[in-house]
Amino acid sequence: MTALTLSTAAAPGLRADAIVIGVAKGTASRSGGLVVAPGAEAVDKAYDGRLAGVLETLGATGAEGEVTKLPAPSGFKAPVVVAVGLGAEPEKDADFDAEALRRAAGVAARALAGAKKAAFALPLAEAAAAGVIGEGLLLGAYAFDAYKESGKDAKAKNGKAPLAEAALLGGKPRDKAYKAAIERAAAVAEELNRARDLVNTPPNDLNPEAFAAVAQAAAKEHGIKVQVLDEKALTKGGYGGILGVGAGSASGPRLVKLSYTSSKATKSLAFVGKGITYDSGGISLKPAGHNETMKCDMAGAAAVFAAVVAAARLGLEVNVTGWLALAENMPSGSATRPGDVLRMYSGKTVEVLNTDAEGRLVLADALWAASQEKPDAIIDVATLTGAMMLALGNRTYGVMANDDAFRAAVHEAAEEVGEPAWPMPLPEHLRKGMDSATADIANMGERMGGGLVAGLFLREFVGEGITWAHLDIAGPAFNEGGPFGYTPKGGTGTAVRTLVRVAELAAAGDLG
Repeated sequence: MTALTLSTAAAPGLRADAIVIGVAKGTASRSGGLVVAPGAEAVDKAYDGRLAGVLETLGATGAEGEVTKLPAPSGFKAPVVVAVGLGAEPEKDADFDAEALRRAAGVAARALAGAKKAAFALPLAEAAAAGVIGEGLLLGAYAFDAYKESGKDAKAKNGKAPLAEAALLGGKPRDKAYKAAIERAAAVAEELNRARDLVNTPPNDLNPEAFAAVAQAAAKEHGIKVQVLDEKALTKGGYGGILGVGAGSASGPRLVKLSYTSSKATKSLAFVGKGITYDSGGISLKPAGHNETMKCDMAGAAAVFAAVVAAARLGLEVNVTGWLALAENMPSGSATRPGDVLRMYSGKTVEVLNTDAEGRLVLADALWAASQEKPDAIIDVATLTGAMMLALGNRTYGVMANDDAFRAAVHEAAEEVGEPAWPMPLPEHLRKGMDSATADIANMGERMGGGLVAGLFLREFVGEGITWAHLDIAGPAFNEGGPFGYTPKGGTGTAVRTLVRVAELAAAGDLG
């Protein structure tokens, strides 16, 4: 990962491949022209105060995601200035929006792939801004090239290595707040990028057993307790949902429990992740054109895994348990059939009407297992329904909960860290559609509002009196389009930062 440092050096004398500055669309009171953002004063001075005009001549507008490169002025040791758009200039005396800084840093880092060092002279009004910029550039510099020839040799002609080092100009290396901010940024970004790696790994290399092994290795490294239930243990324990989904695959299912504890904790959280390492749909086979990206159906489990490890690395004063419900959903002679009835870990029976509604089955077992420990709150994360994508698109995830205040708190945490989310209801009238003449409940209900139906199904497996939220990340978990901001093509790591922020709030006693 890109090395991140704080620097008090002046931009002209810093040896680097490029100096990154911010530009914005000026307010009407400033004639609406291009504005050079704070942090770039030394660069602007070297252009005799005409940098904005030069950039406008080159076509720069200050729009978010826009990158304009120009030769550095005489006397600079860096040969290039990279101007990145921040969007609209804030009102007088206000700072730039955190997400605008995060995205700009990510865009610049991606534009500088192949460079050894870059200096970021973006607005750095306080320590929090250093964390935001650091996080953005570390996420933007991400590349998954393990399966490409360029992944073996950074100098191969097939691609460029990520930006090697980034220095934040205006940072205070000896200031505790600044140091803590970039250390947090590095820990969260590194674990989020690990989640991206897992999502991007081909399913022939990441089956449930392999995923469990990755979790075990990370747990050992960071002092996290880990327990892995294999097929034998799952059968003995009566985990009918996880076993039913994995029944058709040659790769057996797993339930992984990761436990991070703090001696100073007064609150406990449980995170539960859907980990379908490949989803063919099972006997209810997906139609052509819907299988190619189904390696991403374990993105919820990847997010939970990354969040628990990040909590441990940050030493948060809260107990966090992660449950990874891992299975491969395949069609075969041993696969669960539509019409089969599964007895879940909770003891409830579920009539399987569609084997492609499998995520809720593995989550149901894991939710009940998490409930037995009676945490203060449970959050599950899953690429659960296409219906949520239809409702909210490809960049926003839905938040459902059995407690309105908790749903609002999770939604606020998501927005705070730059993960677009939207609160969704759990309408009681949709529950009736899952009534079954054969079992306690069916795994399918009304087609309309299918994402909400899935949430209602999961609620059935949350222990009584436990606060719970469900994040349906089906849309933003995997980006099939081009990169934007700090978001790459492929696995995005969605929900990691939300979970970490929720854990931080719980540790501080501010979760509500």
